[in-house]
Amino acid sequence: MLLKFGKQSRVNTEGHYYHIAMSKNIKSKERIKVSMHWLLICFCYIYWSMMSLICFYLLSKTFMKKNVKSTWGRYVNLKKPSWAPPGWLFGPVWSILYLLIVISFGKVFMMWLWGEISFILVLPFILNLIFNFMFSPIQFRMQNNVLAAIDIFLIWATIVWSMIAIFPHQGWITYIQIPYLIWVSFAMVLQFTITYLNRK
Repeated sequence: MLLKFGKQSRVNTEGHYYHIAMSKNIKSKERIKVSMHWLLICFCYIYWSMMSLICFYLLSKTFMKKNVKSTWGRYVNLKKPSWAPPGWLFGPVWSILYLLIVISFGKVFMMWLWGEISFILVLPFILNLIFNFMFSPIQFRMQNNVLAAIDIFLIWATIVWSMIAIFPHQGWITYIQIPYLIWVSFAMVLQFTITYLNRK
């Protein structure tokens, strides 16, 4: 009886240690999987950031290279409110904002590619980029203040939409877009005022 009990106890002990070893092995594999996952995220962020900056530079060069002085001169000559910021401020502000956009929008697009969120959640981010890139050609090339005012309102609306849509999934993306929302809100009021002051 004692011999049987001893064998059973040894079997239970061996089984216990086996489960512990298997548990450690599983945890080790999970750690490796998580590490690889974050390495992939970092690589995608770096790649997305570089490609976005290159594309933005090429688009800006394409749209703004020709007749830059004349188009900017016409904008300077528009009637503007006394509280309008100096022209040199727009470049640094948008440089910071585009960095935040690359980080937050890049995460959203990766979540969609991995099947973590549906396309309807990505839609406001896509529309925001489209309306954002349309603003400069409308304002400087077409010189249409009314269309520019409509476009910047759509930019503002898609920011609000995207912040509300993504908050339950990744709250930090909503928070990181607050500076973007504040600046676009100010720019929208400025554009509405310029449109009103230069009405025909």
